[in-house]
Amino acid sequence: MEPCDSHQCSNFTFWAPQARVAAGGTRMLGWNLSPEDLVHIPEHWLKYPEPKPVYNYALGVLYIVFMFVALLGNGLVIWIFSSAKSLRTPSNLFVVNLAICDFLMMLKTPIFIYNSFNRGFALGHTGCQIFALVGSFSGIGASATNAIIAYDRYRAIAKPFAGKMSRAKAVLYIILIWAYVSPWALMPLFEVWSRYVPEGFLTSCSFDYLTRSEEIRNWVAVMFVICYCLPLGLIIYFYSQIVSHVIIHEHNLREQAKKMNVESLRSNSNLQNTSAEIKIAKAAITICFLYVCSWTPYAVLALIGAFGNQDVLTPGVTMIPACACKAVACLDPYVYAISHPRYRQELNKKFPWLEIKESLPSDTGSTATELTTATNNTTPANQPNNKSV
Repeated sequence: MEPCDSHQCSNFTFWAPQARVAAGGTRMLGWNLSPEDLVHIPEHWLKYPEPKPVYNYALGVLYIVFMFVALLGNGLVIWIFSSAKSLRTPSNLFVVNLAICDFLMMLKTPIFIYNSFNRGFALGHTGCQIFALVGSFSGIGASATNAIIAYDRYRAIAKPFAGKMSRAKAVLYIILIWAYVSPWALMPLFEVWSRYVPEGFLTSCSFDYLTRSEEIRNWVAVMFVICYCLPLGLIIYFYSQIVSHVIIHEHNLREQAKKMNVESLRSNSNLQNTSAEIKIAKAAITICFLYVCSWTPYAVLALIGAFGNQDVLTPGVTMIPACACKAVACLDPYVYAISHPRYRQELNKKFPWLEIKESLPSDTGSTATELTTATNNTTPANQPNNKSV
């Protein structure tokens, strides 16, 4: 979708809705909006023609699918982790908090769906503010929760003798997450710093990254560092430490086994299909990959809007990051919970027709501990297990 040229733009007035039709009868975005609504829309979008109805309808249908899958998956996680006694561990509170963030993110999608099938800014400024506010709370909250989950797994795996996290400390971390999120979500709402505005096809809303002012540029820069780079840096650091720790641990075990002229020091080595370091590496890479896929498109979009060439930000292009975030919200419950042995067993108890075959791990600890039972159950290299020999 290309913006109108200078001749076309001279044929209509941005702020007169009855005149927002370019030469040749092409309707521009926001052509049917009142001046009261138009003042909330960045002028960047008003130079583009209205998209074909099929694009709006297709996005509306896609969001219906996203909403169904994400609400079902995350709803099951919240319900089962909260109701099953064996899953109510301090570490699993973070998994529930992540599911709540993803659940909230998808609760706002009816606003987008309604706007899409009405082909524009149908719910007006109020609907836009609700959509953006819920998106900010859930999006920034999910990124912070991902960082805390990475830290918790790092403690459980790399520092197993530090003691398990207490419920009080886990609750404190969750309170700190929401205290961290609240200012960044509320400041644009009250226009203390930045503001929430429509974007793309005017069916979704986010914080303003298009207005060329020092205030908006500073906001985008700070948000990029505080809400994207910081959580991503923590996630990469903690998971890289986990992978490094497991690889070193496995190497030490193999070296000790060679010295003792035995195949392995593990009592259950023959039952393992994959080595522990591969399992941990796969989990770490998957989690980092999902985070990057979810928020990197939005981060790049905002940086281009504030500091780069805005002409590359067409309405169609700016819908891609929104779809990426929703897709990841659908996948999170599968990565964090359905791969959890005890969760699968509880799911089978409540829905036996699923016929999920799952044997319980011997460890009754947190998600992080269960994910790496093989690592945690390994005898240290300087303390060989005589039974395995």
